[in-house]
Amino acid sequence: MDIRELKNMFIQVRNYPAEHVNELMDFAKKAYVHNEITINEYRLLVRDLEAQGAVSPLNDELHLSFEKK
Repeated sequence: MDIRELKNMFIQVRNYPAEHVNELMDFAKKAYVHNEITINEYRLLVRDLEAQGAVSPLNDELHLSFEKK
């Protein structure tokens, strides 16, 4: 699965397009947890989404906590 397919899947399920790549990141994570995509597909999607500026909430929190120190 690539980002284009993920976007189409998002639209089919949610009935509207994702406004930000973080929405797609969350959607991909949910699809992986529910065994709708494989770990390899998930890893590739995360890599591609991060390249487009997506940030995992966990990574964002870690980054903020390091900035405060």
